[in-house]
Amino acid sequence: MKRYDPNVAPDPEGWLALDEAKRLAMVADYHRQKRIRVPQRDLHAATHVIVENQAALGEELPVRRTIERLIGEGLDRHEAVHAVGCILMEQLSALMQDGSSAEFNTPLYCARLETLTVESWRSDFGEPD
Repeated sequence: MKRYDPNVAPDPEGWLALDEAKRLAMVADYHRQKRIRVPQRDLHAATHVIVENQAALGEELPVRRTIERLIGEGLDRHEAVHAVGCILMEQLSALMQDGSSAEFNTPLYCARLETLTVESWRSDFGEPD
């Protein structure tokens, strides 16, 4: 795998075989080449990588299924990765605000993904139509 395109699902085995730094660089390169400006470029790339890592795990988490469902609801794959990333960041933010030694709430994350729709994503996170 030489390039990343968020509108094409990467081959799971090929993606997971890459070094994490290579995955981050490929995501950053995609956004730079497409001249997509994002605030907090490194965090944005890391979010893409985490979502793609989770999607590559198959049925272990509902990430791949959620991306496919959101595409069926009208998003392109890049937007669907962003929608899942918003839920991921929401859960991480709640964990950091808790300030305790709590662990990431995987069941809650999965439940949020299962109920995520294009409409709820746009409503909750202000993403454009």
